[in-house]
Amino acid sequence: MDEIAFIIANLRNKKGWSQSDLASESGVSREMISKYVRGLAIPSVDAAKKIADAFSVSLGYLVGEGIDASFDKMTLNRFQEIQNMKLDFRVHLLSLIDSVNRIYKIQQTYSQ
Repeated sequence: MDEIAFIIANLRNKKGWSQSDLASESGVSREMISKYVRGLAIPSVDAAKKIADAFSVSLGYLVGEGIDASFDKMTLNRFQEIQNMKLDFRVHLLSLIDSVNRIYKIQQTYSQ
């Protein structure tokens, strides 16, 4: 199974969708979804975009490439909002995130 087939299958499982469900949600035919999942065809950019939109993930995530490949659209939107903040707000927010990360790592260390 190639990477995009694996990612589509994984996303379908997370949503509890059949191939028909994905076809309905994306507007891509069930026959083509079946070919993508079996690795018999590679989606066109248009089809891949429709599938990514149906799953609410980025195109990069769907194809397993790019800096945003591990992020869903909601996470990417949040990063964009942070990036657009004034510097002083961004510094405060990143400081909070760093604090939460430290606490999490400490808890993980002591829970083992």
